Order: sequence, then C-alpha cells, then structure tokens
Amino acid sequence: MDILSLFLIAVGLAMDAFSVSITRGMVLKWNLKHAFIISLFFGGFQALMPVFGWLAGGLLAVIVSFWAPWIAFLLLLLIGCKMIYEGLFRDENEGLCQIFQMKDILILSVATSIDAFAVGVTFAFLNTNILLPVIIIGLVTFGLSFLGVYIGKKVGHLFEGKIEIIGGLILITIGLKILLEHLLS
Repeated sequence: MDILSLFLIAVGLAMDAFSVSITRGMVLKWNLKHAFIISLFFGGFQALMPVFGWLAGGLLAVIVSFWAPWIAFLLLLLIGCKMIYEGLFRDENEGLCQIFQMKDILILSVATSIDAFAVGVTFAFLNTNILLPVIIIGLVTFGLSFLGVYIGKKVGHLFEGKIEIIGGLILITIGLKILLEHLLS
C-alpha cells in the first residue's frame, strides 16, 4: 500500500480523535503536559488497534465489526452524558474547567480507536506489513489530537458556561455517527 493511501487512512481514522480532542481542550484545565498526554493516548491507541486487528486477522473480524460501533457509541454516549450533566448542574462557585482525569482519556481513546481494529484486519487480508501503517496512523492521530486540544482551548471561551454541554453533545453526535454508519452500511 502506498504512503498517500496510508496517510489518507490515518487522517480518516484520526477524525474522531481530533473532534474529541477539541472538546477536551474546551473543558479541561489545560496545559502543555495534558495536551501531550491526550495526544499520546489517542495516537497510541489508534496505532495499537490496527496491530490487534492485524494479529486477529479474520478470526474476530465478524464479531468485532458488529459490536465495535455499539461499544464506541455507548462509551461516547456515557462520557457525553456525563459532560452534559456536569454542564447543567455545575456549582456556581466551581470554575468552568474540568480536572484532567486519566480514566476519561482512556475511555475516549478506546472509543475513538475501535474502528482502527477493523482497518488492521483489512491490512491482514491484504498481506500488508503492519509497521509502516501503525507509525503513520499513530503520528497523524497524535498530531491532529494535539492540534484539536489547542483549537478547543482557543475557541472554548466563545461558548462561556455552555462548553461542557456542547462538548457532551459533540461526543454523543460522534457516537451516533459511528452507529448510523454501521447500521446503514
């Protein structure tokens, strides 16, 4: 598979992580370390999932291809609802920014990278060496996630107290998009 195709696959896979990174940048008490950790998790999971898919080959492809969109949807729905709840019932004395929580980043990393598993299965079917795709997917996702956190931080102030609600709605929308694409395909 040529480099341009791998890059385009990587960009496509990274779009959910990019969108979620924007929402995290909007609501988190932000610093460079947090942006790096978010990007590292998103890039790392996007890089690992194709490896798992490649190793599994066709063995789990049918099961995963059916359940993966449902799992991603449920994870994004739960985090999105949590954000909306926190946005609606925020204590007046509490600041707008959330505290950085690794468990949220871990859940979001898994939810946004499940589709990369199926891509790994495809690479196995095509007898593609997995090393170069994994490097490209991981680096592209890392870069776009870092950019997303930065963008979220810069535009977050435009939405004032509604940041968490908007972020939660975005996550739920991404989850619905993943599920609808699965159901309509």
